[in-house]
Amino acid sequence: MSNQVIPFNKPFVVGKELFYIAQAVMNGGIAGDGQFTQSCQQWLEDNLGCPKALLAHSCTAALEMAAILADVGPGDEVIMPSFTFVSTANAFVLRGAVPVFVDIRPDSLNLDERLVEAAITEKTKAVVAVHYAGQPCDMEALLRICNNHGLMLIEDAAQAILAREKTRALGTIGHLGCLSFHETKNVISGEGGALLINDPKLIERAEIIWQKGTNRKAFARGEVSKYTWVDVGSSFLPSELTAAFLYAQLEQGESINAHRRALYEAYYNQLQALEADGCFQLPRTPGGRPANAHIFYLLMRNNHERSELIQFLRERDIHAVFHYVPLHDSPAGLRYSRSVGELPVTCDVAQRLVRLPLYSDMTARQVARVCTAIAQFFAEPRAV
Repeated sequence: MSNQVIPFNKPFVVGKELFYIAQAVMNGGIAGDGQFTQSCQQWLEDNLGCPKALLAHSCTAALEMAAILADVGPGDEVIMPSFTFVSTANAFVLRGAVPVFVDIRPDSLNLDERLVEAAITEKTKAVVAVHYAGQPCDMEALLRICNNHGLMLIEDAAQAILAREKTRALGTIGHLGCLSFHETKNVISGEGGALLINDPKLIERAEIIWQKGTNRKAFARGEVSKYTWVDVGSSFLPSELTAAFLYAQLEQGESINAHRRALYEAYYNQLQALEADGCFQLPRTPGGRPANAHIFYLLMRNNHERSELIQFLRERDIHAVFHYVPLHDSPAGLRYSRSVGELPVTCDVAQRLVRLPLYSDMTARQVARVCTAIAQFFAEPRAV
């Protein structure tokens, strides 16, 4: 068997990335909001079905724009899971708001919609639904809650490109959606993101925030005779080089996800017997199929066994990793946020979850090698 390292993640080129980058340079402008930025935005609008998409230099930037559009300020509260990346909370803390952490579901590992209503106070302004591993939150329930209480629903769809809940693309269901094209995601541009504006009433202000607080987009369309500073904003645009790379990836987005689903299903099929023996729990996905196969994870029996497995695989040149350290009991979380309850599912999952290698040019043979190593790990006598 080959001793070649199987990394946890690996950036990849799928088509015309380098050609488009050269084309962007030859076009004579690489600062952003050029041909490739506009092509990416049009692709997102056409293929996801949202009124307006704005590229950003990261999903963090998209979340920060969403926080501004939600009009959150000092003392306002925003409900979200603690089992998420720090950017989900930071975007709102930067506006002076308080993240209010609610526990996750034990099946999908997404925000538990059954606990959201009890977390709402007179200070609540928004709910953030994080689609963990690209699997959808219960958006119907969350929309109903937000509509009943006059709250904005924001989707952190960083992991969910081209994933759907029934017929609707994740990121296009709430008032706003945020995507990531970081090199660890399915569709990549190194760093990159997008804000999806699903409420048409927010489009004009979103464009202003995106353009450093100016009405430059209106000026470019001939709607005003000059552009000037009209609102808060920042430098959220990616360069044309980033957009050019991304556009080539978007063109292959469906085939990228199809390959990842095949790898995911290979993992699932080869590890089912070990799950049946009680070694770990496999992901719970509706119908056994992943929405976009962003992550394949195992829930081990305990933290010690997780650490042992990670080390066992690394000694065999296979890189598996854990995931989020819960935000609610982090140093900044204790300072800036509050929790509703003790979040037992979040705490438990964070101690036991391990992510297996899954990247777009990974092969079925490599998946089999990982699964064989996991089987060897459990074949050795060990205390549970």
